[in-house]
Amino acid sequence: MLIKPFALACLMWSTTAAATSAVAPSGGDGLVVVVSTQAAITQLDRYQLINIFMGRYRRLPDGGEAIPLDIGKQSEQKALFYKQLVGKPLADINSYWARLIFSGKTRPPQQVDSTEQALQQVADNPTMIAYVQRSQVDARFRIVYEF
Repeated sequence: MLIKPFALACLMWSTTAAATSAVAPSGGDGLVVVVSTQAAITQLDRYQLINIFMGRYRRLPDGGEAIPLDIGKQSEQKALFYKQLVGKPLADINSYWARLIFSGKTRPPQQVDSTEQALQQVADNPTMIAYVQRSQVDARFRIVYEF
């Protein structure tokens, strides 16, 4: 049986992610994934996040649209997020997206220049989802996943 490259990549990353134990930075200010308090979703698991941020699907478990946001092209925060999520360095993530974009199968998360932009977009739109430092979360947001 032939496995499509995209399915194989998702399987490899989900297996690697499950085996990778991510440790949050000291001080309790690790990365969290947030949505607007207007969003119906209250929690996501790692597998759902992998599917959303790696382009397999863009729906939340309740059927609502999920628009993931990436912060910066090569930011440390983005690198840490993908390392914790799928256990891969940012170079591997960029290669993954280059292949998928070329094949026309899916599109990468929307990119914003800063955490502040991501927070503003998530606060204004209940379909958006982003990763931020725990200390940046305020009453406008709901944490749906914690590393």
